[in-house]
Amino acid sequence: MRCDLLVAGGGINGAAIARDAAGRGLSVILCEQDDLASHTSSASTKLIHGGLRYLEHGEIGLVRKALQERQLLLRTAPHLVRPLRLVLVHDDTMRPAWVLWSGLWLYDILAGRSDLPASRRVDLASHPAGQALKAGYRIGFEFSDAWTDDARLVVTVAIDARDKGARIFTRTRLTRAQRDGLTWVADAARSDRSEVRIFAKALVNATGPWAGRFLQDVCAAGSARRLRLIKGSHLVVRRRLGHRFAYVLQSADRRIAFAIPYEDDFMLIGTTDVEVHQEPAFALRAPASALRATAGESAGEPAAARIDAAETDYLCGLANRYLKEPIGPADIAWTFSGVRPLLDDGAGPSELTRDYALELDQAGAPLLTVWGGKVTTFRTLAEQAVDQLAPALACTRGGWTRSALLPGADLPLKRPGEEPMAGFFAALSARYDWMPPGVLQRMTWAYGSGVLGALGSARRLADLGEPIADGLYEAELEYLVTREWAVRADDVLWRRSKLGLHLSAEGQRRVADWLERRVRTAGVEA
Repeated sequence: MRCDLLVAGGGINGAAIARDAAGRGLSVILCEQDDLASHTSSASTKLIHGGLRYLEHGEIGLVRKALQERQLLLRTAPHLVRPLRLVLVHDDTMRPAWVLWSGLWLYDILAGRSDLPASRRVDLASHPAGQALKAGYRIGFEFSDAWTDDARLVVTVAIDARDKGARIFTRTRLTRAQRDGLTWVADAARSDRSEVRIFAKALVNATGPWAGRFLQDVCAAGSARRLRLIKGSHLVVRRRLGHRFAYVLQSADRRIAFAIPYEDDFMLIGTTDVEVHQEPAFALRAPASALRATAGESAGEPAAARIDAAETDYLCGLANRYLKEPIGPADIAWTFSGVRPLLDDGAGPSELTRDYALELDQAGAPLLTVWGGKVTTFRTLAEQAVDQLAPALACTRGGWTRSALLPGADLPLKRPGEEPMAGFFAALSARYDWMPPGVLQRMTWAYGSGVLGALGSARRLADLGEPIADGLYEAELEYLVTREWAVRADDVLWRRSKLGLHLSAEGQRRVADWLERRVRTAGVEA
């Protein structure tokens, strides 16, 4: 196979670079060793935000850039990126109220013109968010950010890349890449044990926490830059807050954590910052399901990252400092952990920069390595990456993604003051009045206008095929296999959706069995 650009890594940055390059007319191949968003990109706190706490570390430029990207994503992906109001709870023993208010004032200034409401001080005794808090907390500061399903965002970006001509290969690991003059010659191993050789004019290393090892083990190259690998863990607990506000909670160690209403019946709490001292060997493998483990010590391999007892105690203790109704181990429905690749600037784990750096090696065929980064800034990172590679690839088209809608965002024009998705969902509800409302709502938020493709020509519930599990029909599973690279149960239950939180063990087994039969029948690589 031949291409202009070979991208290693199917997280948010790799998918975004493939999308940007394909949209400029370049031929692109992306190889991901597991499923899309298997690792760091599906283990975030699910926020699209400027990063209020980064102001405390003086990263004003990063915050401004991220806030600009937040505003763009609210417009270009309204089905995936939704406004969120948060309440920063004031604690008399920590940062003074004037410090919190000053930070939020600056946050609003840096956001510039925004469709989101401004920050304001609130009385927690009368504010809805105060109902779940202990009586001693009286002052809060309400402000705006946004949230997303991070894994669905990655898959949607990859779909756009494919629709623009990129070839996306999941469960395909680059094992060797070497320069032959102005060409990269790369070998890739697929999950069916077959191998393929790829010839590319340029190579992008977007392997996240594996970036350093990829250079060393696959490319026989090196870099003066170093990553610090920081594990972030989250709890998802069974708790309905009775409102849609998220909390920002201050801890005694001057960190902050979030408690966010999640999937209707749950609350997401995180994150931790735990240094992982072993940089991963690129050839090591671990099942993606390890991301969902609920006990055990974290190893240096990102795919095996899992929460440990100390992190669980830390997050429960922090939440219980504020919440009226305490949280304990029995309330935990799910945990997830990911290893964040942060640029080593000598700071402590919580103070390390969340900004990114792009390193271009032009000693022959170009090699661009992505160091660091965060979900919110994926678009501008990709644009800058392709800008750097463009001269070597004789690409004259400039960036195009700033105002481009992501797949599913081409919704009918909304009425003034109406939420972008509200009118669309109302029209769908009338058209598909035979569908269970909760199922239609879930699918609409997941696929946006793409829900029409997922439902196909169905005119009654029976047209969607067998109900494989509660609220999940054969037609949607077929759509995920044929359109979204899903081949295993985890792909569907934890990345294309969060149905794993809602389905019984029997329902999850039925999904796994259906996919196994479908993959075996079609010869799809698993």
